[in-house]
Amino acid sequence: MKVLVKPERCKECGLCDAFCPKKAISHADHTNLAGYHPVVIDDEKCIGCGICYTTCPDGVFHVLGK
Repeated sequence: MKVLVKPERCKECGLCDAFCPKKAISHADHTNLAGYHPVVIDDEKCIGCGICYTTCPDGVFHVLGK
């Protein structure tokens, strides 16, 4: 599975970082329009488990099927 990110929705809450079992989530060097550093997914580490999707209160993540 692949995880897509909607960077404009990210508020840097840190929940996805804390719960990602593969530590595949980091934050960009740039900011979004709201002034936050949006999340970035490392596709090599990501296993598509969907925990980021489940924990995110702001709807940043979209998990695509195979």
